[in-house]
Amino acid sequence: MAANTLWIRIDSCVRQNGIIRRNSEAESLDWDVFQLFSLIGTIAFAASGAIVAMEEDYDILGVIVLGLVTAFGGGVVRNLLIGAPVATLWNESLFLNTALGSIIVMFLLPMKWIHHWKRAEAFFDAIGLAAFAIQGALYAVEANLPINAVMVAAMLTGIGGGMIRDMMAGRKPLVLRDEIYAVWALAAGFAIGMVNVRSTWELLILFGIIVTFRMLSVHYKWKLPRRALRKHRG
Repeated sequence: MAANTLWIRIDSCVRQNGIIRRNSEAESLDWDVFQLFSLIGTIAFAASGAIVAMEEDYDILGVIVLGLVTAFGGGVVRNLLIGAPVATLWNESLFLNTALGSIIVMFLLPMKWIHHWKRAEAFFDAIGLAAFAIQGALYAVEANLPINAVMVAAMLTGIGGGMIRDMMAGRKPLVLRDEIYAVWALAAGFAIGMVNVRSTWELLILFGIIVTFRMLSVHYKWKLPRRALRKHRG
């Protein structure tokens, strides 16, 4: 997300004897890959938020608001929890413009095309989940956070925007539905934080694996164990 990039750049500098110096370890991240996953997630989630808003008959302002919340909500929640600045979001015009452009395109597309998108909604949501989970994990790793924080950051970045979107639209959040969802974001965080997946090709392969397993869980309706408490009638 937009906020992520700037904060890491700030964090990559350390103060020593009153002088700001660069932290060489923070420069190791492949920024092209980081921004690639940020852009993929931004486009996928901004478009999904716009579609949900149009399904709920929102006006153009509502469509824009819900699209932006979906695209950036997960990163904002994650930053709040790990103590990273949130205001830096507004300093990254690339991601904001990308999100706004995606939302406007979805709003102006012929209805026939939008219905085609809706049929593939789970696929694009899986793309956003995988992209933002990886991006969130990379963000946490660069901040030198422990493995559990890396996994939580991956999960919150991957699912946060979609949860806020669904709640604002008055829907049951996708992450709380039957198919396994957040587990794949946690898996991405584990792979990056513990297995040390870092190179471009490794990250792209991980992205494909997360998307694939998310779609398999939708197709085969894989579920986590549950217990339902209902009033006993009788």
